[in-house]
Amino acid sequence: MRIAVLTGGGDCAGLNAAIRAVVRTARHRLNTDVVGYQRGWNGILEGDSILLDNDTVRGVLSHGGTMLGTSRSHPDLLQRGAQPLIDQLRRDQVDALVAIGGDGTLHTTKMLHEAGFPVVAIPKTIDNDVFGTDVCVGYDTALTVATDAVDRLHTTAESHDRLMVLEVMGRHAGHLAAGAGIAGGAAAVLIPEQPFDIDHIADQLIRRHQDGRNASIVVVAEGATPIPDTIPEYDPVVDHWGRPRLGGMGELVGRLLAKLTGYETRTTVLGHIQRGGSPTASDRLVASTVGAASIEALASGGGGNLIGISNSKVTLRPITEIAGKTRRLSREQIDLLVPMTTAADMRRRSSNR
Repeated sequence: MRIAVLTGGGDCAGLNAAIRAVVRTARHRLNTDVVGYQRGWNGILEGDSILLDNDTVRGVLSHGGTMLGTSRSHPDLLQRGAQPLIDQLRRDQVDALVAIGGDGTLHTTKMLHEAGFPVVAIPKTIDNDVFGTDVCVGYDTALTVATDAVDRLHTTAESHDRLMVLEVMGRHAGHLAAGAGIAGGAAAVLIPEQPFDIDHIADQLIRRHQDGRNASIVVVAEGATPIPDTIPEYDPVVDHWGRPRLGGMGELVGRLLAKLTGYETRTTVLGHIQRGGSPTASDRLVASTVGAASIEALASGGGGNLIGISNSKVTLRPITEIAGKTRRLSREQIDLLVPMTTAADMRRRSSNR
């Protein structure tokens, strides 16, 4: 049985640990080397691969990024279907594939599975929003970086009596923003799951400062959106996938809060710093666990599954039930973010008492 591996979508910490686990387990379990496709799905289409063995992956456990490179597949791949991928995999004498990625990778993985090719998926995204798993490769490192940023902003905000806005990643879900906001003690957190009322946030911050707090941190997920028609300046555009082109929400929130509160305000966009650097111990453990489990699943006929972790145990969930779904913050998790509650939601709670 000859197995291949690829990394798709955005990079993150922990990918090399997952690749290493796939290679080492394949050698131990199946006595075979692994084919590594470079630059994601495009690498398969172009036949761009390298042979991976124990020597190749030695020392990569602590390295960030991906030794295979990655890319976001072109939208035409959805129209062309799985057959061009399968044809090249067959030419390369590959019997099964481990695909490491997020939402886009899962869509392509589903196509391969439905076309009859043995494949499993490993969830990877700093947004931590893949359905069917509690944790994704890359999330813990990004959360650690974002929390450290909140901690550092506290000291400069307090030194200058400033309001500080921090934009973090999170297109459809606020796991990263909520985690960093709670762990770092932010005054407010704006997330995609719940549209925000900028006037209400400003009022909260003013009351907070009137109570003697001379500095506040507001964490904004890039995918956060205002309540419709409350911010005329909000005019999202879409990319070639038809998805909203994100970025800039932190700057917009910062400008509006400065105007509404009158406080000196600074905005920091954390950007790709969240993706880079050496993976945390937790990410190395998660990546190693699901990487090894992916080979065990393929060896035992468990193709067509997402290899996730739930309640600290490895789980296999059918890709057909996972692709296209997003794991968002639960109502209980959102309720932990009391400072960011919208005025409309506060009225709802009050009426339910």
